[in-house]
Amino acid sequence: MQRHPMTKQGADALQVELQRLKKEERPAISTAIAEAREHGDLKENAEYHAAREQQGMIEARISQIENILARVQIIDVTKLKPNGKVVFGATVTVMNLETEAEVTYQIVGEEEADLKQNKISVNSPIARALIAKEEGEEVVVKAPSGNIDYEIVEIQYI
Repeated sequence: MQRHPMTKQGADALQVELQRLKKEERPAISTAIAEAREHGDLKENAEYHAAREQQGMIEARISQIENILARVQIIDVTKLKPNGKVVFGATVTVMNLETEAEVTYQIVGEEEADLKQNKISVNSPIARALIAKEEGEEVVVKAPSGNIDYEIVEIQYI
């Protein structure tokens, strides 16, 4: 079984979601199904069918989270020895050399990537270009729209 890296924060968030689904969502949907059954004929009972569909989605998400957590290798970046290089879990500030715009990304596992929170997958083109580089180095990211030149401004292990 191949293990996939994940930050401690990502694994903790999945654990919280899993507990919420098991302790709150699952019992609530079971109650909704029981109430819908009491309304009579199940063939034409929209509430029952909606509740069963919701139950299926909850059970699928529980299974998905359990599968992810079974395969992860949790990496706590705060316990890594700072060596000045970009590693999995590091927070990296880069500057686009053409526009001089700065952006900060955290390099995370595939399952926890969220561009809205500036968390990029370790498998993304920019993360692959940054890994093992040091502050001050220039990197070329091969993006679908063409090559983008960045300079690594800062690396944090937070």
